[in-house]
Amino acid sequence: MDILGWLLVILLFVVGMAGAIYPILPGALAIYAAFFVYGWFFSFSEFGWIFWTVQTLIVVVLFIADYAVSAWGVKRFGGSKASIIGSTIGLILGPFVIPAFGLLIGPFAGAVIGEMTAGANIEKSIKVGIGSVVGLFTSVVVKFLLQLAMIVLFVLWLIF
Repeated sequence: MDILGWLLVILLFVVGMAGAIYPILPGALAIYAAFFVYGWFFSFSEFGWIFWTVQTLIVVVLFIADYAVSAWGVKRFGGSKASIIGSTIGLILGPFVIPAFGLLIGPFAGAVIGEMTAGANIEKSIKVGIGSVVGLFTSVVVKFLLQLAMIVLFVLWLIF
């Protein structure tokens, strides 16, 4: 049973880290779930209220940062609310419509379409589309680092 428990924990960590890049996967929630799997298979005694508070705060920061950083990229490049919505829709649908490159093309195209429907010209719309990709990359880096911090804290908590 110990092997199964560790395999599930590791699998959830892998899914979580993949979720930093692929938005359809529940990144932070998978990592958070790994802590519960560990507790059910082994023990919750290693984790006190400080552990759960810190991890929960990281998850909350992750959710806020994910949206805020992506929106920042669009806004920084002059985008409107319509381009933020378009970028978000493109981020969700892009990987399904164009499997290989949809993660990049989706937010870009969504932001461009959103900005054009708001009445902007093509040059501004493309600039905003580039901003959505910049925001996406920045968001991925932030998510990756925060999710890695969650895993490192878990390991350190078990060691010490």
